[in-house]
Amino acid sequence: MPNRVLQVLVFIALATGGFAIGTTEFGTMSLLPLIQQAFSINESTASHIISAYALGVVVGAPIITVLAARISRKPLLVGLMAVFAIGNGLSALAPSYPWLVVFRFISGLPHGAYFGLASLVAASIVKPHRRTQAVGYVMLGLTLATILGVPAATWLANITDWRAGYWSVTAIALAACLLIVIFAPYQGAHGDAHPLRELSALARPNVWLTLSIGAIGFGGVFAVYTYLTTTLSNVTHMSAQWAPVVLGVFGVGMTVGNMVIPRFADRAQMPTAGAMLVWSMLALLAFPLASHNAWTVTLDVFLIGISVSLAAILQTRLMDVAGDAQNLAAALNHVAFNAANALGPFLAGVVLAYGYGAEVAGYVGAALCVGGLIMWAITWAYDKRTGHDPHPDSRSSVTNH
Repeated sequence: MPNRVLQVLVFIALATGGFAIGTTEFGTMSLLPLIQQAFSINESTASHIISAYALGVVVGAPIITVLAARISRKPLLVGLMAVFAIGNGLSALAPSYPWLVVFRFISGLPHGAYFGLASLVAASIVKPHRRTQAVGYVMLGLTLATILGVPAATWLANITDWRAGYWSVTAIALAACLLIVIFAPYQGAHGDAHPLRELSALARPNVWLTLSIGAIGFGGVFAVYTYLTTTLSNVTHMSAQWAPVVLGVFGVGMTVGNMVIPRFADRAQMPTAGAMLVWSMLALLAFPLASHNAWTVTLDVFLIGISVSLAAILQTRLMDVAGDAQNLAAALNHVAFNAANALGPFLAGVVLAYGYGAEVAGYVGAALCVGGLIMWAITWAYDKRTGHDPHPDSRSSVTNH
């Protein structure tokens, strides 16, 4: 079988796991009304399952990655996806709401470690100048989930009950396990692998600087996405049946971004990261004005979606700056983005509490992009001062272990 075909099959296997994760992460928001009704709880209480999942990501990513430092990547990927499948299966069986919160926490534990390892495996099977593209292909599973997985799981849940949404995710996760077993290359653990070696990433300023770009700069996207449905209803006055179409357009933007932008990042990593932050800032600044018309808000949401490709760029950069602790650094990228997922909606919510319309989330998001740009400038200045060269041609490919 040609090498190129094998690469594509590996990407599909890894992206299928991302598709399962994306379906449950974004799909849970659509299931909230059904869960609220099933357990007779209010909207605020129901949303705790989203927080529980995010907490699982934050806790699981560093702990699992450090403790599993001596486990080879392929069996670890299968194990992580198996735990993810079990967590979602248990969610579907939850006998009460408190148990559902616990099972959502368990479901989130493998999230960051899986994406970190999957990105490293994908980058290791291509030439150094195509690493960001490889990471982008893995992220396609996450973005396609917003277009296909979430609507399908939501539809299934609406015609049966909310538990069917989690059963569908369980099935996709098990399929991902099988595909990884069949197609992912076996990469033995590094001879010097040790938990303390992974923790050495935390002593590198460049790792923290890179994480801060995502934790702050990416908060803008989440600020708008969280209040997008409210904006479409209260500001755009769009009918309820068309709101999912706009959400799907956001997913199309993410998919296009992950297919196109990494090609530029592989040639000029930091300039492309800065350009995407500026792109996101401008699109978010336009959101309050664009939100008053159905066509303009749809176009703007598409443009905001493209900026999500920043995740793949920062993921690759962490591979460059983490030295021998790439597993932990790669996993921490998703902790940073979950921090952004908490920061953006929180700040937007504070502003909305003062009586402003939901569309002002765009201004909050743009301000966070400015913060991300400041961290980006500090990071690039640090590169210049320390002589770090982030261009992939200047270093060997990702460690194959």
